Amino acid sequence: MNFSIDHKNPIPLHIQAENLLRTIINDPQYANGKFLPNEVQLAKQLAISRSTLRQALNKLVYEGLLIRKKGVGTKVAEPAISSKSKNWLSFTQEMNARGIVIKNFELHVTWVTPDEAVANFFEISTSKKVLKLERLRGKAEGPFVYFISYFHPRVGLTGEEDFKRPLYDILEKDYMIIATMSKEEIAAKAVDKFIASKLEVEPGSPILFRKRFVFDQGERPIEYNLGYYRADSFVYTVESRRE
Repeated sequence: MNFSIDHKNPIPLHIQAENLLRTIINDPQYANGKFLPNEVQLAKQLAISRSTLRQALNKLVYEGLLIRKKGVGTKVAEPAISSKSKNWLSFTQEMNARGIVIKNFELHVTWVTPDEAVANFFEISTSKKVLKLERLRGKAEGPFVYFISYFHPRVGLTGEEDFKRPLYDILEKDYMIIATMSKEEIAAKAVDKFIASKLEVEPGSPILFRKRFVFDQGERPIEYNLGYYRADSFVYTVESRRE
């Protein structure tokens, strides 16, 4: 397969590279887990920098279309079932809209060095500290969800904010950061000892695990969020419309 992009085209190079990668993904030649050409070779063939190519690769990795293995390469992911939800709100806003009073059982704010997954999403170094927010939340009867959020340093959060307020309300009103897009991955998994102790369930019990990738109006990443929900207390509903 011939790989090339048009350097005279006004479309940004990283967008052209992304479109090319989407074409490659749909090529039967790269189905069934076959690895793509390595970054050095592909960047050289396209006459673009590795950082430009990586920008395109990262987006498709976060969409779940590509899988990157450190030291091995990048390959096309197997098709997964997914659905989109529109008009999403912060957890507090959503629960308030349903008339459910939410109680915060724990709230922890720390500055940490991100792991590779978080750093790759934010496109920063693993040595760059980010704000980590952990919250155990539920109804008066007991907790049913444990959230872990990481925020891009660009957002400007200091850790001194009143995180009892709706999160996206803080970002918009205090920092002029508007969360406009969310991409989510949802799976069932067996809970580990740490999360089990938070949710007051037995280790190994089934829980709902959700990853949420949040972007601003410029499609820049602002939050990497992990949510662990008690399976007996929470149902995640997706509404889809045929257009």
